[in-house]
Amino acid sequence: MSIPVALQPATVSAKARPARRLTGFMPIIALAVLVAALTVADPGFLTQRSLTAASRTAAPLIVLAAGATLVVLCGGIDLSIAALASLSTVLLALWLPDLGGLATPVVVLVATVIGAVQGTAHVLLRIPSFIVTLGGLSILSAVALVVSGAGTVRVVDDSAVKWLDLYVGGYVPMSFAVAVVVVALIALVLRVTPLHSWISATGYSESAARLAGTPVDLVKVGAFCVSGACAGLAAVMLVSRQFSGGPTMADNLLLPAVAAIVVGGTAITGGHGSVWRSLAGALVVTLLRVGLPIVGVPSAYEQILYGVIIVVAVALTLDRSRVSIIK
Repeated sequence: MSIPVALQPATVSAKARPARRLTGFMPIIALAVLVAALTVADPGFLTQRSLTAASRTAAPLIVLAAGATLVVLCGGIDLSIAALASLSTVLLALWLPDLGGLATPVVVLVATVIGAVQGTAHVLLRIPSFIVTLGGLSILSAVALVVSGAGTVRVVDDSAVKWLDLYVGGYVPMSFAVAVVVVALIALVLRVTPLHSWISATGYSESAARLAGTPVDLVKVGAFCVSGACAGLAAVMLVSRQFSGGPTMADNLLLPAVAAIVVGGTAITGGHGSVWRSLAGALVVTLLRVGLPIVGVPSAYEQILYGVIIVVAVALTLDRSRVSIIK
């Protein structure tokens, strides 16, 4: 199913086409430049040990960004992904002793339901996704603090999640391989079903999409479900690395996830982008996190850097033809 002509801005076919091509290559170019710069700063960067550590660090971020990308493509945003991931780490740590291997799918399912609740509130109450997920962020953070007793929940037996610490082919961390598989599955589903057209149409113009028969509300709720499921899976990856759950364990991943999405070239106004680009954006952000200490930049400047990256990336990808008033 293709996007109706009425849903495609005229600028896409003419003026925006060269810019879209440029933003498509932007994350790859940034990734290559970063790798080259870090190799110059530290010749030992391109070693198996360093690359393995970087890929393990990138895995939860890739999964978080991939799920949230669908919400952004629909023209919304999910600010609760990090808080939901933190809560999920606590739930997983608490449930592992009793549920064992079943704890992982149960936690992912619970996170999916929470995402569905937020998506339903957004479409039924007609509340902007920014407000719904900002409230969700606050609620989920508070619940995580209460459930965990405002402390870290240790995992005594991590055998049920230890498989994520294995290696594929002896070199690629299993967590990174799972993250890539998640991105590939989402991309495949979008490609072989009408979902890609529906999501793009919803992001370009929700009112026009409704007139064209697109199930906008279901598409939005589905995007929030995937975002929630990815937050739950990211939590499993974090627990497998930290051997514990914590009410703030994933909170520092919110800005990097947003940065990964916009650096990947997904328009914050919706309708344009892909999960593969978010994967590349997540790798760029991860290399920045790893590379700052290498080049001697204090970690305290990390948040400043993310802010600058987000502003610059949005400026490059923003579809100004769809923004009538800049406030």
